[in-house]
Amino acid sequence: MSIVAGAARDEQHDEPHTGEHLTAAPAPVRTPATLSAAGDLLRALAAPVRIAIVLQLLESSRCVHDLVDALGVTQPLISQHLRVLKSAGVVRGDRHGREVVYSLVDDHLAHIVVDAVEHVEEG
Repeated sequence: MSIVAGAARDEQHDEPHTGEHLTAAPAPVRTPATLSAAGDLLRALAAPVRIAIVLQLLESSRCVHDLVDALGVTQPLISQHLRVLKSAGVVRGDRHGREVVYSLVDDHLAHIVVDAVEHVEEG
């Protein structure tokens, strides 16, 4: 079975319908471009430091030195990860004087990160 539009086929429907088995409506099939973009987004979230950054920004907007202090990693490393998150559309940076304050674009992706972390912690 393929996961892209136009290629989905449910082998279960090859058998005669007996009326005993009810199947749920099929999930919407996404385009290859949509699936590729979703994969890119998940890859952008796939580094532990980036996960930690998203969790920090879920609490409040922060500048780079706040993230350095909170996470205990170097400024160049934080900046590199912020660039990846920014290019993926996860975070945005707003200049305030000499500092750039980073925040989440929206909470949708933070929910994915929180759910993943909670899933691991439940163990």
